[in-house]
Amino acid sequence: MSGRQRAKTVVRLEEARQSTTLQTQPAPPVEPDPLYGVVLLKTALELKRRQDGTVEEILRGVLARMRIPEAEFRAWLEQQGGLLQALGMRER
Repeated sequence: MSGRQRAKTVVRLEEARQSTTLQTQPAPPVEPDPLYGVVLLKTALELKRRQDGTVEEILRGVLARMRIPEAEFRAWLEQQGGLLQALGMRER
């Protein structure tokens, strides 16, 4: 080899192997109901107006008044991680 040449290194890449363990797939995305934004707005207004209730209690009350299924709303809210943190509902 002369002064400027380098030895070539051959690297063989292995193909990615499929894992045999079961992988948990994320839940399918929940279709956002147009009223979910209204729920958040009403909850924020109630939080500002009332000082006696917790976020959970006020949110449940708003969902009940608007007749929105709590499980579906919480599934959508879980997908919106930033909103949970903004509401103070995410555990730290």
